[in-house]
Amino acid sequence: MTAGPSESANTGLPLPSRLYLPKLDRAPATIIEYLAARFPRMSEQVWRDRIARRTVRFDDGTPVRIDSRYRHGQTLLYRREVPGEPEPGAEPVILYQDDRILVADKPSGMVVSPTGDHLERALQVRLQRATGLIDLAPMHRLDRDTAGLVLFSVEPDTRGAYHQMFPERRITKEYLAVAYAGQVRPGQQWRVENRLETGKPWYRQQIGDGPVNAISDIRCLEQHEGRALFRIHPVTGKQHQIRIHLASIGCPIVGDTLYPEMRDRNAPDGPLQLLARRLAFTDPVTGQPRRFVSLQSLDWSGPQAQ
Repeated sequence: MTAGPSESANTGLPLPSRLYLPKLDRAPATIIEYLAARFPRMSEQVWRDRIARRTVRFDDGTPVRIDSRYRHGQTLLYRREVPGEPEPGAEPVILYQDDRILVADKPSGMVVSPTGDHLERALQVRLQRATGLIDLAPMHRLDRDTAGLVLFSVEPDTRGAYHQMFPERRITKEYLAVAYAGQVRPGQQWRVENRLETGKPWYRQQIGDGPVNAISDIRCLEQHEGRALFRIHPVTGKQHQIRIHLASIGCPIVGDTLYPEMRDRNAPDGPLQLLARRLAFTDPVTGQPRRFVSLQSLDWSGPQAQ
């Protein structure tokens, strides 16, 4: 990963969780006493360890000490931790960074934002650690299993301008996918339009009735030994949209364990062969044309599309 300092000189590690110290009738003498009482499922020793590692801070960036006195009105910053969380299988690459945006190339298997037991492994956290940019925020999402480009906003003042590009469809996104496709031919095209909604279990999507909210343009580039290479331009950005749309035309993506049917995540055909390959847009702040291309490739044995 192209990296800046692993800690910000003023604020240290990114600390997204905030805890306000309220006025209490019987206030504890120290902050660590309050934390032990406020979070009874965590031992006082856990908080002592975190404070020793300087990962609990006041909102001005000053580290909390073991003997820091409890004073109501203060705000603490800390990060939820998963004991024994493993390192990610691969690191992201920073393709571009300036004062307003950062573009990262995410590996498959990495979530974009912290969730569940994916905290230190999350793309956002890895980038915050590498750059010291505490306010770094993703402007869109990729599935955990999808590799490729993610656009981040660096500073809050211009964040809205970049975020608005997505609902207003002022950004071009191009994906490549390798799918099982014995009957398709190179040059064949589809526009898939349907409605996607929460399915069962909750982390799967399904095609439902009602107004269209998911649109993808799909083109077969190459076909080789029962598999095909597809280029996809999603017009909308619903969760799992490309995975469902390819499955709906009879071409499930290689490595997809959710569509068309759920399978074991350790299925033998390897990681999901879906790559967010290109992002292109006119910068809403500078007016400059922007175009970014992923450095990653898919497991494709036929000719690779350019």
